[in-house]
Amino acid sequence: MTIEKIAIVGAGTMGRGVAQVALVTGLTVALTDVSSDAVTEAQRHVTRALDRLVERERLGADDRDAAMSRFSTGASLAGVENADLVIEAASENPQIKLKIFAELHEAAREDAILASNTSSISLTEIAASSGRSDKVIGMHFFNPAPVMALVEIIRALQTSDETYQSVFELTGRMGKTPVTVKDSPGFVVNRMLVPMINEAVFVLAEGVASADDIDAAMRSGANHPMGPLALADLIGLDICLSVMEVLFTEFADSKYRPCPLLKKMVDAGYLGRKSGRGFFSYA
Repeated sequence: MTIEKIAIVGAGTMGRGVAQVALVTGLTVALTDVSSDAVTEAQRHVTRALDRLVERERLGADDRDAAMSRFSTGASLAGVENADLVIEAASENPQIKLKIFAELHEAAREDAILASNTSSISLTEIAASSGRSDKVIGMHFFNPAPVMALVEIIRALQTSDETYQSVFELTGRMGKTPVTVKDSPGFVVNRMLVPMINEAVFVLAEGVASADDIDAAMRSGANHPMGPLALADLIGLDICLSVMEVLFTEFADSKYRPCPLLKKMVDAGYLGRKSGRGFFSYA
């Protein structure tokens, strides 16, 4: 299948980032969310992002106008019925995702592919609940989606070769680097990255070093472009906690136990950049 029309369910940070990438690529995009406020903010965000690309001479004004003419937003699952591919970018919660995929099976065309942007949840489980398991696949974009090159393509146990090939080719058309991954908790990047972040939180909680010094040590000593605590703030502490909980549950290995401080930060609403406060302040 050649994919030209996509619907994105979830108008948060990842959903609107993927929408921007798809529009610049020449795809038709319908962005939906149960929250009308989220949809309104996403539309403003995408418009500003494309305007900035024009200002920086990375996109022509005519191309921006053409992209915006292919962009629609709506409530709930509006626009899903016309899509070749639906990308779910909702909260990293298994119950929410399973519910959405059951609804997508009813709302989407019979031949439409259903993809999840999950960062850790089992695609095989999602596929089993979808009603069209052979057409379910993972497309894990990284934040910020317009900047980060990688997309993990996760094959559920049931994913057909045709579904995989269509999504793999589309990822390349979108200017991204696709990496094929088997369905396993955390996939590749988050299985290695988030436990490192979690360990940095343990180091902070134990008073070994300050947040500034932990990040400075990893930037200067490991040549990381961003320290692990600043990266956690960028990703979202709630997302980091969710990934750790999935790893801990699925592997039943104590090395994946979430740091209690990470849990407390999430309980306090200190989620990082999106809340204005995490391990650092973004007032």
